[in-house]
Formats: sequence, C-alpha cells, structure tokens
Amino acid sequence: MPVGPDYVVGPGDAIKIDVWGKFEGSWNVVVNNDGNISLPKVGVFGVTGLSFRELKELLHKNFSKYYTGFEMNVSMGPLRTIHVYVVGNAQRPGAYTISSFSTIINALFEGGGPSKTGSMRNIQVKRNGKTVVTFDLYDFLLQGDKTKDIRLMPEDVIFIAPVGPLVGIAGNVKTPAIYELKGETRLLDLIEMAGGITGIAFKGRVQVQRIEDHHARMMFEGDLIDIEKKPEKNFILQDGDLAKIFAVADTAKTVTITGAVAHPGEYGVVPGVTKVSDILSLTGGMLYYTSSQAEVTRVTVTQSGPKTEIFVIDLVKAMQGDPQHDVTLQMNDYLLVRTVPEWNLYRTVTLNGEVRYPGTYTFKQGETLSSVIERAGGYTGRAYLRGAMFTRERVREQQQRQIQEMVERLERELSGSGTAQVATASSPDDARMVQLELEQKRQFIAQLKNVRAKGRIALNITEMATFRGSAYDIELEQGDIITVPSDPKTVQVIGSVYNQSAFVYEQSKEYDYYVNLAGGCTSNADKGNTFILQANGTAIKAGGSFLGFGEHLGSGDTVVVPEQIERVAWMRNFKDITQILYQIAVTAGVLIVVF
Repeated sequence: MPVGPDYVVGPGDAIKIDVWGKFEGSWNVVVNNDGNISLPKVGVFGVTGLSFRELKELLHKNFSKYYTGFEMNVSMGPLRTIHVYVVGNAQRPGAYTISSFSTIINALFEGGGPSKTGSMRNIQVKRNGKTVVTFDLYDFLLQGDKTKDIRLMPEDVIFIAPVGPLVGIAGNVKTPAIYELKGETRLLDLIEMAGGITGIAFKGRVQVQRIEDHHARMMFEGDLIDIEKKPEKNFILQDGDLAKIFAVADTAKTVTITGAVAHPGEYGVVPGVTKVSDILSLTGGMLYYTSSQAEVTRVTVTQSGPKTEIFVIDLVKAMQGDPQHDVTLQMNDYLLVRTVPEWNLYRTVTLNGEVRYPGTYTFKQGETLSSVIERAGGYTGRAYLRGAMFTRERVREQQQRQIQEMVERLERELSGSGTAQVATASSPDDARMVQLELEQKRQFIAQLKNVRAKGRIALNITEMATFRGSAYDIELEQGDIITVPSDPKTVQVIGSVYNQSAFVYEQSKEYDYYVNLAGGCTSNADKGNTFILQANGTAIKAGGSFLGFGEHLGSGDTVVVPEQIERVAWMRNFKDITQILYQIAVTAGVLIVVF
C-alpha cells in the first residue's frame, strides 16, 4: 500500500534509497531491532519513531554532510507487521499479527468483532497503560464516521467493554433491531438510529414496554406528533425498553368495477363526490359489446346489521350526466357493467376423421350437429357412423366428478374396514395378511384415482336423411369434438381371458366366438357379467341388451370379461364394487383390472 507522510517507521520496515547527480547509488536497508539503519559512509543512526516525512528529511540531511549536487528518492519496501491484542468481550479474543497500516476496525474484523455481551459503543485502545482513544462502532456503521479509527502501534490493546443498556424498536421503522444506548438517549434518537419511520408508519401511536425495578413489565402509549417540540413525548429511554411503531390503518376508500370495461379492478373514490361517469373514464371506457345497463350493489352499515341495496342504472344516460343514473358512489360500492345478452364472440366445434372438410368450425346459437356436419361436406365413403365419437367438456367434468365421488366413497369404506381388521388381528400371521390386504387396497385405490373420464355422449349417428331432426341431432356447445372413424373391422377381447387381443370382425359371429379365439375364459373369470362396450359408446350385457341401441356384436366393439370379485377376500363385503367398476368402464372407456 502507498505510505503516507505520517507513517511511523519501526523495526522490520524496509527502506529503499536512490541517489543520482554528481554521484549515484541505491541502497535497500531494513530497520533493525534497535531501531537503527546503516548506510555506507553516512554511518548508523536511529529512525524508529520517525514519521515517513521526518525520515526523508533526516536522510537528506545526513547525505548532505558528505555529498553535494545530488537528488534523492526514498520509498518504503515490504512493511513490518505488528502484534496487537483484542481482549474483553470479543468473539475471538487473543493476540493478532497484523499489518503496520492496520486500524481499530481492521483489528476488530480479525477478532470477529464484539460478542453478544460486548459493547459496540465503548471500544478502548490502550497504549503504554493509557487509553488513547474510545471508539464508537455505531459512528462507523450508522454514519460512516472513521475519525477516531486510529492507526495501531505495536503492543496496542483493543479492549471491548461489556455491553451497555439495550433497547429495542420494532414495527414500521426502516431498521428494526436492538440498539445499545450511550449516555442520555431519547425516543427520537432511537428512531433516528433505526433509520427513521417508514412511509406507512402511523404517527398517532407509539407503544413502549418497560421493566420497572426488575420486577414487573408496564406498558404505556404515546404518539409521534410534534415529538421534536414536546419533551414529555421525547422521553429518556431506559435499559430494556421496547418501542413499537404501528402502521396506518387500512381504510382505503375504493369501489370495485367489473364486467365489460377496458380495465376492471379497484378504484379510489371520494365518497359522495366521485360519480359513475368519473370511474368509467378511469377504466379506459366501455367495450364495444357493453350493455347499456349496469348494476350497483351498495352495502350500508346499520345498527341492526348490514343493509344491501341493488339498483340498475343506464350507462348511456350516466355518461350524459343524467343525475338519476350518474349517481355518486360510496366506499365499497360494487359496479357490474353488463355485456349484451348471450354475448360470446365465437363458439367453435371440431370435426375430425371421415368428413369431407375436417377442421374447427364456428356455429351460431341453437345450431345442431347435423348442420355443422353438412357444412363440413358430409361424410366420406369410408365413414363408419356406428363408431362416431362425440365428446363434450361439460359432460367430461360431470363424469369425472362422479368417478371421484365413487372412488372417495370406496376409499373410505376400504380404509375403515382395514383399520378394524388390524385392531382385531389375533395372531402375527393374521396381522401380516391384513397388512397385505391393506397394501392391495392402496394399490387398487391408486389405480382408480388415475382414471380420467372422456366426456363421451353416446349418439346413434346415422345417414343424414334420417339423422337430421332426430332425437340425437343435439344442439352444439362450445368445445364439442366430433370424430368419425373409418371401419376398424375388428373386435377386441379384454379382461379375464388367456390372450387379450383384437380379432377380425365376422358379421355372423357372436361374442363367445371371439372369447374362444382369445383362448377362452380364465378360471377366475366372471362369465355371468360379461358385457360389450359398443363402438357407439353404449354397453350391452352379453346375451341381451340393457344399455345399448342394439343386441348384436358389431365392428369396433369390445368384449369385456370381468374377474370374479369373490376371489379377492377383502372385496367380498363390498356388494356394490362390481357396479362401481362397471360405471367407470362405461364413462371412462377403460377396464379396471383387479389383482
């Protein structure tokens, strides 16, 4: 580091001397332990205790005794280190070797600073048995003042005294903390140490907790209004005081506007002054599909309870200044700006598969399925109408809720029975069996929770001549999806059969023919409850219809052979589980395979 003119030279310092002119020379000397340096012809002389400025003057004077007509440059080489002691209530008290440039703050950093019991405001530097300076670390931390941060000398002692009186300040100040007092400190001094109050602080209240005679805690209230001029408010603090500054109360005077405006939300008002037209101007104005009518809801506080009023205003007249409609607003009013009746910019449906022009089509209110199919050019020659799939988001949400309710009910029943069985287990073997059953139940419930409904509506879609105007020619809704597949010409067999697979459809064959192609039923198959998921989304019981449009097996159908519930011991007590599994299979189009 550059050496200033006030640097004090001591043993161990390296000095570099360059001389030029009538004679030239260069010397590197080190101050020895006696505080002396030795130079050729000039001799030995002491330099310890001299400032760097005094050293240069002394060297020039001594050289001038023997030489004339020369110039001289003196600089410091590697500087010495010094030993100092950090004692008292320090984090890491001890002896430290530091640079001869070090100050009090450097030594405090080396020692970790004051401990929790150490003072930050009474740090003393002792030199040769005398206190040369008392350093207040708050001056440095809070104000950046280093005027008393003196440079240390060898064998200096930095003594950190025990902590002084402590007070706390909390709440809406910029730096809430615990602060150490020094001398007579008043409330306003504490607030200034904490950086002052914040922008949301309430000057009308300050609360102080105080310990009286180490016996009881008392609390008193005050305020910060004109505290600079009133000494009784700006009182002297005591050790253990805790001051709290509160925030201003949330009494925002606002109204809420929603609906067909550019920027709905909360807006500030002057109660009894701000009008509807004023607020509408602040929102950016009404949208092009805004209705001329708006609705104001007002809640008034009465001694018998809140009183709610709802009244309708005409926005056109309000914007023209009609006092009957351009009403003044009160705090917490709710203004709903209506849209025109049945407003919806676009309603769309999606047609996929075997239609001449598949894609996403808009439709008008009340338009039916046959209408949009005709707009798409009708069916292609490959269309398999029996397998057409129609899904609707509203139906999907309803089906998913039904599945979730069934699964939650089943989960409660299974969990309740399992808890009772664990409690009544008579032997370790029985307990292990119960634990195995509980694990099976958890896996079963987890499988059910992953089921997702498709939202399919079973429609008997036929050629356009017979389909148009029929009961299945339903009105369209936003987001409907119609998929018309080609003929798969296969029948799928799943469930408790030896070879789950898809087989080529043969028109004259019944379901048992395809079950035999799949290797027949397994030993745990429930043959009596075999059913068929038809391509049109309905289900029929094998051998007779009970939910479908037809009785015969068709292309694209799925034969489902369920498992016998009786083979799983813990399911025997739940008589409606077959119905639950069946409903899930129909609504979600999936098969729940038990263990």
